[in-house]
Amino acid sequence: MSEPKKLILTMGLIFVLTFFIPLSASAKEEIDSLKDQIKLMNQMIESMQGKIEKLESENINEQEEIAYIDERLSKSELHTATDKLSFGVEFRTQAESIHYNDLSRAPDWLMNGFFGDFRPSAYDTLMNMMDAMPSDAVARMMTPQMIESLVLPMVGGFNGAPKEVIQDMMKMMGGIKVPVHKYDADNDVIYTNRLRLEMKAKVNDNLSFAGRLAMYKVFGDSSGIKFNTGSMGDVNLDGNSSSLPHGDSIHVERAYFNLKHQFGQIPVNLSLGRRPATEGAGMEYRNNSLTGGSPVASIINWQFDGGSLNFGLEDITGIPGAAFKLCYGVGFESDWGNSYSLNGNADVDDCTLGGFIATLYDDEVTSVIINYAHGWDLTDGFTGTMLMPFIPYAEADGTYTFTPNRGGYISRLEASTNIGAMDMATIMLRTNFEEKLADIDFFIAPSWSHTDPDKVSENPFYNLMGMGLLSSNGKLESQNGYCIYTGAVFPMPYNARFGIEYNYGSKYWFNMTGAEDTLIASKLSTRGHVFESYYIQPIYEGNLFVKLGGQYYDYEYTGSGNPLGAPVKISDMSALDALFPVLDEVWNVYASAVLKF
Repeated sequence: MSEPKKLILTMGLIFVLTFFIPLSASAKEEIDSLKDQIKLMNQMIESMQGKIEKLESENINEQEEIAYIDERLSKSELHTATDKLSFGVEFRTQAESIHYNDLSRAPDWLMNGFFGDFRPSAYDTLMNMMDAMPSDAVARMMTPQMIESLVLPMVGGFNGAPKEVIQDMMKMMGGIKVPVHKYDADNDVIYTNRLRLEMKAKVNDNLSFAGRLAMYKVFGDSSGIKFNTGSMGDVNLDGNSSSLPHGDSIHVERAYFNLKHQFGQIPVNLSLGRRPATEGAGMEYRNNSLTGGSPVASIINWQFDGGSLNFGLEDITGIPGAAFKLCYGVGFESDWGNSYSLNGNADVDDCTLGGFIATLYDDEVTSVIINYAHGWDLTDGFTGTMLMPFIPYAEADGTYTFTPNRGGYISRLEASTNIGAMDMATIMLRTNFEEKLADIDFFIAPSWSHTDPDKVSENPFYNLMGMGLLSSNGKLESQNGYCIYTGAVFPMPYNARFGIEYNYGSKYWFNMTGAEDTLIASKLSTRGHVFESYYIQPIYEGNLFVKLGGQYYDYEYTGSGNPLGAPVKISDMSALDALFPVLDEVWNVYASAVLKF
């Protein structure tokens, strides 16, 4: 018992004894009697003190027990909630400085020729004059300057001309190689924000769900629509809706379920939904993250819907991480929302892809993966929106009209033709040398592509140029392409990492990487060389890091990442190969801060 309580009880007893105990005749007897009573009171006080201390102890124990139960209940409620759905957040702010050297495009007089009205009589007169002249004289006369100052003004232009006339004039201009207009373009600084919301849920031991919502925008722009400069990245389509900047709207990048079942020694996993098909093997190093998607990044980095069936083979083979996955997806649905969807005579089929991912070995230090994919009924485009600089029409009488888009009207695009089939394959080797040398990561992925065109596009513009799958002028030929993608990441002071990467694509290299996170163009679709280096410094390990990097693109051929048209060597192209801007050299320096929790 505390001293204040003892004092209060003693004073209280004295108060009671003073006023309620009668006086005796003898002072001694009164004193003895008083002593006895005080002694008895002290015994009573000690007894009461023990009871009070016991009660206080029991009260403390009860409070501790209540706090313990409350804590357990809170954890149980949290666990129950996160069992249903858990969220993770990744937010990135990035600044880039992009510089284009020696961009090429057709001269203004040629582009304006598409909108000049065709004069049939003047054209006939010109052809008659040329037929009457010796061929060597015609060859000497037909110079780029002559076409600019005489031929095109004389015939007026291409607008309203028959297809054959336009193709003949283009053939003539191609023969004399009208030079391109070269120029530089700079964006000294451009900022972007990217927000990703990761979703996970474990329904039970055999069923789970995963998904990701994303917003990606340029500072000061939320239109979601870009002006067409000839790149697949200019089109807002299903394959890149959340992987490239498209404004402040939230998009579903991925959403799928996994159903697991054990068949003897083989675990089988069935998954359906919007696939985790972006930022696959190879991209995790530059992203400072876990592997983001199933396909190897050198051949597929594309959002699509489909399914997979995975067989775990580690237990039955004894090979660490061995697995075999079958994959299927739809790239274009022809019978939904298109102008020909309810037309029984429409001749456009769905574009589908299928393949496999074979993990030959994976012990979490070294892994070897083979990825193969085949594309059926590839189309000459996808459903999407963009702002076209001009719109070509093929009229019923066989003539072509070209309407400049002076009002900035948004166009809805759709595929018009199945142009062929393709194959892609790669083998990815990844390893870490910490046990033998240092904490150095290394990867390499040689890749191959094969295209089989079977039809020229019926899109008015591409048909005019005779373009098919990696082919032009109606010459449909199968082609093989090759790519090498490699890199290494080195340890630096303060837990930082320094990485270098290189990739090269050949003339006919073609893949499906249009959802690669870039403001320029997919580096892994480049027909030419790309060098990249980056320095990643953690600030709060696992939650915040900053990154400084640079890229250099050196294109050798036109049309990187585009399935239409035969590639042309940059140094040999004419103005007709540059009706849209053609990239030659691009420098990019970037800095970013990434928050994860």
